[in-house]
Amino acid sequence: GFIKLLLHSSKKNLQLVMELIEDGWFHEKSKMWPHQATSLEVSEVLACEKSKYQDILIFKNEAFGTVLVLDGAIQLSEKDERVYNENIVHIPIMSHPNPKRVLIIGGGDGGALREAVKHSCVEEVVMCEIDEKVVQLSKKFLPGLSAGFSHPKTKLIIGDAIQYIKECGDSSFDVIISDTSDPEGPAEFLFEKEHYGLLKKVLRPDGILCSQAGCIWIDISLICKMMEFSRVLFPTVDYATFNVPTYPYGALGFLLCSNSEGVNFREPLRTFSDVELDKLDISIYSRDYHRGVFLTVPHFIKKVM
Repeated sequence: GFIKLLLHSSKKNLQLVMELIEDGWFHEKSKMWPHQATSLEVSEVLACEKSKYQDILIFKNEAFGTVLVLDGAIQLSEKDERVYNENIVHIPIMSHPNPKRVLIIGGGDGGALREAVKHSCVEEVVMCEIDEKVVQLSKKFLPGLSAGFSHPKTKLIIGDAIQYIKECGDSSFDVIISDTSDPEGPAEFLFEKEHYGLLKKVLRPDGILCSQAGCIWIDISLICKMMEFSRVLFPTVDYATFNVPTYPYGALGFLLCSNSEGVNFREPLRTFSDVELDKLDISIYSRDYHRGVFLTVPHFIKKVM
């Protein structure tokens, strides 16, 4: 089993494979979530490379399908990626009265982009991803996520999102989706107040920001910090949480901010019918799911917020 796996990986950076995979299993261990690990059996290594910015591993697992790992942390699996990608996109877009221009920061796998272009009201989706290698490997090994790269609404920019935002004109976007990896390495600055201040400037007066914002079981200090500085910058701020089996502790949250007062993120302004959900291939998000991700925030989190 494991010997066969290594033989098939000989052209895919064998040393890195051996660092990340032990006896045929990938173990996600990190100081960001100490004393626990998520383990998945590896049936086939599809790619294992070092880009300019990070280690990239893509492998097959019999239970979760193709899995993308960046710097040793699971970013997605084919089986549960829609929980994250559908909600980080549809919740802010459905909370905006007339979203025409959307910016996605990060998201090199293409999952968020795939969802954003489904909205008929959206005219352009700009995606700024720093690591071109993630985009290339996603196109090759994750075609179910990367279809949006070829959509006519898409404008892909390979480069530093911070620099791109600084060069943008004020009030450029209706919705910004910060689809970043965890707050270490190349994404660390994207969780700071200074960065959110830059995002506020490029949002239109009724613009909405939705950002990945940690796990309620291990990132309470990060969540509180983000909520605190966001309330200084934005008149409307809220937090939602949901379950993703392959993420640490099986949970992740979103921070939602609006430049407008009185925005109720918990009640979508528009809804998809069941027929539309099927036609658009949306399998997780719905009006009820939209409402539910706010209702499931535990009491102890609401208190510290």
